[in-house]
Amino acid sequence: MIVDTLTSPIILFFVLGFLAALIKSDLSIPEAFAKAMSIYLMAAIGLKGGVEVSKSGFTAELAAAAGAGIMLSFLLPLIAFFLLRYFARVGRVDAAAVAAHYGSISVVTYVTATELLTAQGLSPAGYLVAVLALMETPAIITGLILAKRGAENGTKLLGGGMLHEVFSNASVVLLVGAFMIGLIGGADGFEPVKPLFETGFRGVLCLFLLDMGLIAARRLTQSQKLTFRLLCLGILLPLINGVIGTLIGDAIGLDIATTAGLGVLSASASYIAVPAAMRLALPEADPGLYLSMSLGITFPFNVIFGISLFTAIATALG
Repeated sequence: MIVDTLTSPIILFFVLGFLAALIKSDLSIPEAFAKAMSIYLMAAIGLKGGVEVSKSGFTAELAAAAGAGIMLSFLLPLIAFFLLRYFARVGRVDAAAVAAHYGSISVVTYVTATELLTAQGLSPAGYLVAVLALMETPAIITGLILAKRGAENGTKLLGGGMLHEVFSNASVVLLVGAFMIGLIGGADGFEPVKPLFETGFRGVLCLFLLDMGLIAARRLTQSQKLTFRLLCLGILLPLINGVIGTLIGDAIGLDIATTAGLGVLSASASYIAVPAAMRLALPEADPGLYLSMSLGITFPFNVIFGISLFTAIATALG
């Protein structure tokens, strides 16, 4: 699995972008095109997930996975917060902000995992897209509680500004909306648009990961905040979270591919939805710290090594 992953064009395009940035190449993807690719990928994964759920219906397995995902999103930031505070010696507010990222999820990591797993003959259940959407928000709440900002946090959480920022985030709206369209339209409704959302999907993903490789390497090399201990945590946290997610997926009876998918979701760290929420709720937290860790360290680790690792664990358990 690891060899197959490392030789996949999807991963090699990411490596190409990463190396290009390291040697300071002028290779770049126009921002408008990168945004269009992001919209396409999220719409495709949400749509296909909704179609799959329309075929299988709402099951006990879906409910168990959703409950597990919400629980993981609430609790995983506690592990990150403890290690950030007492191992990396990070201040409370910054530790809380970073911890929120490690309880939420990365859509691109999940999309990459889905394609790599499918290429190996393992297809995660479509309902994991719904679980993914559910895992975006609980970690943000936990992070704000850990920051202990008292009444101000309560006002923002209950008032509307914070909730609006979280639930109106482009990735959340697009994923949930596309999922509902796929759920309502079903397989018959998906058929006319299938060539667009299936045939070109892997090609677009390759180009998108080329751009992500460029961004990740540049974020990593430009950061002035990363200590050796934080670099270690950028790898250790996805390992801990991914193993926990994989074990829970197996314990609640998910199949191998879906168990691996839940492990990947647990291991991934947000770099879109949570940074937007933290800018509003914890403006004193350092974006250079949480973005460098989630995007510069954890994302590359998960894409190149983590997906294969959690798949191997899920296979051994299964």
